[in-house]
Amino acid sequence: MNVCIEQLTAFKENVSDWGKVVIAYEPVWAIGTGEVATPEIAQETHANIRSWFADNVNPEVAASVRIIYGGSVNGKNCKNLSVQPDIDGFLVGGASLKPEFVDIINCNRD
Repeated sequence: MNVCIEQLTAFKENVSDWGKVVIAYEPVWAIGTGEVATPEIAQETHANIRSWFADNVNPEVAASVRIIYGGSVNGKNCKNLSVQPDIDGFLVGGASLKPEFVDIINCNRD
């Protein structure tokens, strides 16, 4: 979380409209590996980021800012990640070039 706090703090003062900001989180160890965080680990970090916004910007921004997950999301893991309360969507990499991308897009449809 220290890296996230450092990065969030670095640009906080330069944002005039938080409604235009989307935060993308990907664990460093997931970059380019094809590995994904468990839904619980991803949720915990997203909740911590949202909490940082509440403490360092304001509660309204914390509630409204979109925080998306980007660590090797695919058609098999998207549903379990998408139901987490603080994960607002995905930053999809390689899976966006595969037919399963449709499954990711539609993962919250009943």
